[in-house]
Amino acid sequence: MLKHTEVKKGKVVILKKDPYEVISHSHNVKGRGKSVVRAQLKNLKTGSITQKTFRREDEIEEAELEKLEAFFIYSHRGKYVFHKKGDPSFRFTLTEKEIEKKADYLIEDTSASAVIFKGKILGISLPVKVSLRVKEAPPGIKGNRAEGGTKTVTLETGKTVETPLFVGEGDLLEINTETGEYVRRIKKA
Repeated sequence: MLKHTEVKKGKVVILKKDPYEVISHSHNVKGRGKSVVRAQLKNLKTGSITQKTFRREDEIEEAELEKLEAFFIYSHRGKYVFHKKGDPSFRFTLTEKEIEKKADYLIEDTSASAVIFKGKILGISLPVKVSLRVKEAPPGIKGNRAEGGTKTVTLETGKTVETPLFVGEGDLLEINTETGEYVRRIKKA
């Protein structure tokens, strides 16, 4: 059991028999030393987001999640197919709803961790940084600093991202999967 002050971003708790991930939290102290934690929670089964206030007397159960190392194989008609690391015959499929925005970072052989709760795969988590190639990039115009020296490029997955003017077509970039932002150029084309 968790104390109400241990409910923090990234923790997974059980409410109404479903696992909820804490997206954000704030710790507030009321009069006479009473404190509460207000949290925004995401249901890992349905994807719905809810607000909850935890008090000192609340019994909060932490969810026991399992992780399974996997690799992305391919997508077809809104379904994403993965296989277990070290066992290509063990495959599982997730829908667009279960993948969410993570599809923007999936190319063949992308490593991922499948999140399992009570024997059911709920979704995946990706590494914080992934390497993606630039598919389309407008030319950087010398002296164009009015827009802060950035341009919008399209990655091989179809995702668009703001990059410095020197990034060109075919460059390999490091992208942060949590913020969706450009980190650095790994290799020039």
